Amino acid sequence: MTSPQPQRKRILTGMRPSGNLHLGHYVGALENWLRLQKEYECYFLIVDWHVLADHADNVALIRRSVLEVATDWLAVGLDPHSNSFVVQSHVPEGAELNQLLSTLVTVPRLNRNPTLKAEIRQLSKEAGQSDEEADDVNRARVSVAFYTYPISQAADILLAKAHLVPVGDDQVPHIELTREIARDFNRLYGEVFPIPEALLGRVPRLVGLDNNGKMSKSLGNTIELKDPAEVVTKKIMGMYTDPTRLRATDPGHVEGNPVFIYHDAFNPNVAEVDDLKERYRTGKVGDVEVKRKLITAINNFLDPIRERRAYYEQHLDEVKDALREGTERARAAARETMRQVNEAIGIAHYYD
Repeated sequence: MTSPQPQRKRILTGMRPSGNLHLGHYVGALENWLRLQKEYECYFLIVDWHVLADHADNVALIRRSVLEVATDWLAVGLDPHSNSFVVQSHVPEGAELNQLLSTLVTVPRLNRNPTLKAEIRQLSKEAGQSDEEADDVNRARVSVAFYTYPISQAADILLAKAHLVPVGDDQVPHIELTREIARDFNRLYGEVFPIPEALLGRVPRLVGLDNNGKMSKSLGNTIELKDPAEVVTKKIMGMYTDPTRLRATDPGHVEGNPVFIYHDAFNPNVAEVDDLKERYRTGKVGDVEVKRKLITAINNFLDPIRERRAYYEQHLDEVKDALREGTERARAAARETMRQVNEAIGIAHYYD
């Protein structure tokens, strides 16, 4: 008689359906997910409720982007059969747990979250507020749902009883809040939740093409996973490089130069990259050559992704099936978690 196989530990991680995915999503998340899906039971969550918190006036974008995100996931090679693609809003137990966990978090604790403050500041500036208003949480033009979304994020993680949460470096404070909430709940009501840990990708944050912070669709500084080769070429030829370098014969800076950051991330020919860096530092290669070699590397990387994506664009029924089946699996696990939560709190049998 063979012994039963040990149960795999569980991962929950997700993305916002607010547009097409780009290279920043790949190095910051998807690359890591592809490795982890072979070792863990993974729940890949499309967090449409979170997007609704700051895009309530653009539900059409959210609906379209849910399918776009799932299509990109399939295109990069995520397996919807051994793991679960989950639509957040179709697992209503998340809202139930969010309500319960909200009783464990104070307003000052939310206000101390540096990521939340930065995101509120950015939204406020986009709304045309002054720097002073953008820095004032009490006056910022954000919804209550956006303000409390770190608790909703904690509910998603704990609902799945995740042990590990792959995130970008800007999301680490949210995972720490989740850990605090889980410890508080377990202390008050008994051991229900594992304490999740954050896991960063190989390149936690990919700088934008314009060297303006991280790659972001709202800033227009992205290379999307679906971009055709000619679009990639145009974008890379326009990339920010070293502003102090006026001629190809001038010594240039490699460190902090977006073109070389992208070479390190996407060019598998290490010898070529090292040679380019050496010649760039000594003024023996121009930006055009460096960029053209980067174009080749990134288009070679994207070619199989574009090919698979073209297939799924013609077979959207397979994309929808992946979402439907994964969400049903997640919903079953969520019901069991909420049964345990309500039993632990003591509100499960009012009518008995």
